[in-house]
Amino acid sequence: MNEPNLVDFHCHLDLHADMQAAFDRCEQLSCTTFTVTTTPKAYSRNVDFAASTKHIKAALGLHPQLVAKRGGEIDLFEEFVGTTRYIGEIGLDASRSHYASFDKQKLVFDRALRLCAAQRDKIISIHSARCARQVLEALHNTDVCRSNVIVLHWFSAGQTEVRKAIELGCWFSVNQQMLTSETGRKLLAVVPRDRILTETDAPFMKVGEKTLVGGDVIGVLENIASFWKMDFQETRDLIASNATRALL
Repeated sequence: MNEPNLVDFHCHLDLHADMQAAFDRCEQLSCTTFTVTTTPKAYSRNVDFAASTKHIKAALGLHPQLVAKRGGEIDLFEEFVGTTRYIGEIGLDASRSHYASFDKQKLVFDRALRLCAAQRDKIISIHSARCARQVLEALHNTDVCRSNVIVLHWFSAGQTEVRKAIELGCWFSVNQQMLTSETGRKLLAVVPRDRILTETDAPFMKVGEKTLVGGDVIGVLENIASFWKMDFQETRDLIASNATRALL
């Protein structure tokens, strides 16, 4: 099997129409894939699917958008957290449709971060919709950045928050849609290149009429290469090297 040369550091393979085909495709692409889960109850099945693969990491998550109804699964999260290095998707979501549960989200997120901080050596993919400041405060307050790799997924924030995240040692996974916005391009200009990873957030992103699937990162790689004024192959190799370091 070829060495990894593509990186999808945040996608939902278990939410594709054909889960097995999604896993198979990423493996055949030799794509380093960080497949997140939205509830702890989904985690074990993802681990089973990833067990026979070389390139796919199944992560334990509790999505903030589901905390209103599934927040009690933080107990199951705690039960599983010692079995894996891979955590995601966790975080906060202050968008209008989920703001009613924001206080509960903060409690769940704080508990998840403190579990990771205590156990150390986790790679954590974090959601931060409309609440970059609160997410960074939680990272600081729990001291989780000291001994874990924090990857901010689709981080949309002002330059003050971006620089604060850089100071905390965070990594950033970026996708094709992000880079169509001025905010996303400014992030790419400021963040050290050795802390950038690619993602799809598949199957929740469309490019034109096409719904992306896991491993569909050629478009975002082309965008990054153009923005950085780098050769495509050089950019691809840099992102692959970044993913290898993040997972060490």
